[in-house]
Amino acid sequence: IRKMWIIVAIICAALAAFVYNYVFRTSGPNPFDIDTREPLKPLVTQKKEKNKVLKQGFLASKVPENLDAIVIGSGIGGLGLAVLLAKVGKRVLVLEQHDRAGGCCHTFTEKGFEFDVGIHYIGDLLEHKPFRCMLDQLTNGQLQWEPLDNPFDQVVLGPPENRRTYPIYSGRNRFPDELKKFFPGEEAAIDEYMRLVKKAGRSVWFLCLLKLVPVPLAKFLVYTGLANRLSFFFRMASRSVTEVVNELTENNDLRAVFSYIFGTYGNMPKDGSFSMHSLLVCHYLTGAWYPIGGASEIAYHMIPIIEKAGGAVLVRAPVNRILFNDNKEAIGVSVMKGQEEIHVHAPKVISNAGIFNTYQKLLPKELQAMPAIQKQLGMMKNGAGGLSIFLGLTGTKEDLGLKADNYWIFTEHNLDELVVTYLKGNREESARSVPLLFVASPSAKDPTWEERSPGKSTLSLVSFANYEWFEEWKDDKVTNRGTDYNELKQIFCDSILEVVMSVFPKITRDKVEFIEAGTPITNTHYIGAPKGEIYGADHGTARFSAECSATVRPQTPLKNLYLTGQDVFVCGFAGALAGALTCGSVILNRNLHLDTIALAKKTKRVDTKKLE
Repeated sequence: IRKMWIIVAIICAALAAFVYNYVFRTSGPNPFDIDTREPLKPLVTQKKEKNKVLKQGFLASKVPENLDAIVIGSGIGGLGLAVLLAKVGKRVLVLEQHDRAGGCCHTFTEKGFEFDVGIHYIGDLLEHKPFRCMLDQLTNGQLQWEPLDNPFDQVVLGPPENRRTYPIYSGRNRFPDELKKFFPGEEAAIDEYMRLVKKAGRSVWFLCLLKLVPVPLAKFLVYTGLANRLSFFFRMASRSVTEVVNELTENNDLRAVFSYIFGTYGNMPKDGSFSMHSLLVCHYLTGAWYPIGGASEIAYHMIPIIEKAGGAVLVRAPVNRILFNDNKEAIGVSVMKGQEEIHVHAPKVISNAGIFNTYQKLLPKELQAMPAIQKQLGMMKNGAGGLSIFLGLTGTKEDLGLKADNYWIFTEHNLDELVVTYLKGNREESARSVPLLFVASPSAKDPTWEERSPGKSTLSLVSFANYEWFEEWKDDKVTNRGTDYNELKQIFCDSILEVVMSVFPKITRDKVEFIEAGTPITNTHYIGAPKGEIYGADHGTARFSAECSATVRPQTPLKNLYLTGQDVFVCGFAGALAGALTCGSVILNRNLHLDTIALAKKTKRVDTKKLE
């Protein structure tokens, strides 16, 4: 028996040393080695100047020579990775199918109104914290952030005649303390909810670990059950939000308030993983912010870093396939320029186009059929389709009663039942009664807005919609999808506008200058989202099993082909950047997640000395 325990101890020590080697490896170059923050430059508001950076069209003559890598897609997961590589001297080409860079961080202008398509609020941006410090380095200190009001979210439950509004405050103590004021007698439930959320959120490091260690070790941790034993994140990942929340309280409104933020990852509470949910709750515990100057500032300040290293970000560059040699190694991509295929070669190809686009559309049929590829596809499914409505209004934020916050409006507290009934309903009937709605005013959040667009305001309205409701028009020209399509969109617009006007009484129909709906097929056209997904692949409990987390990783089964972005890690701006960090860690043979922690400590020391 003694010998057996000695053998077990030796095996455990060897395993620990092996894990330590991969988790704390620092052999590769560090993108954060040098503090690249520069003195703040004036905000560029001229569209022509910004478009010189954001709208550089693809031509074969613009492709840099001697590329180190090609990145497919200029969303934050692609741009973030390209900047990480550029900061260690790599020459990277980013290819974007749309006519402007940024993915869900891009903006568009209609009738004098600038609209953000995907950035509504970002958390975890306190000074000298790893996420903020990383973003400062990825933009050379030029991207500035404005805090939202506190409360930053308002949860509205019930019909107009019986509406209850619950403010959501940031602050690790203030968030639960304010909830207790609205729900006396529920103090124990609120405390336990906070305990579970924080514990699951803090355990997300094990998700990184499974994606960074070698596949055999990851499999060992999964199939021995060690991943679940060692990580609270994975223990809670298989439990739905509804399951956990319903055990905590019988109060239906409190259950809804615990669950409301499911709209930021796309799964109704009964399907959503509690661990994923916990990440979002933790993300906003310290506050919420919005980029000063609008979402296009993000790509605008990242692209020059890529260019300085000899790379480029080119738009109107639809990649139609990834090129491979006879050894099944990625060697470049094919870009469609009109009817002509232009081949661009590089030793590494990194896809930010999502797992479904990458594996189902960009691989040759014989490589798609590989068991390892099919296994990954079988573990994932398409995420929720998004419906966005863009509202341009006459009047300032004061005139219209708009603040730097968000509203989550639900017709009642039974969130699961609301979503199921809505998505299973007839499309016209569902369009007339949308039961959940996110409302935000980008113009009220941006302190530069009034100077740039005086007397105007915008609202971004987001809900879910079945891709199948719109699928019959997917092959029509985007600007001419016919009367029936426009009529269906109008039904959505009218019913949602009624909800908005009932919650914001200062907004009336005569104030509406512009209204347009973006449907799931709009998402597919402009951002290449399969089935109109707004958060990438589905974020249900199955995705966060230890096995799926270990299997879907930056390295694909094909040599020199990598995945980055939200399908590698989790959804959203921060999730896609975490995917970029994870992918960068693999390519550079260095744990960049740990480097961001070291970076935060270093910049705090530097900034403190400057103040002395």
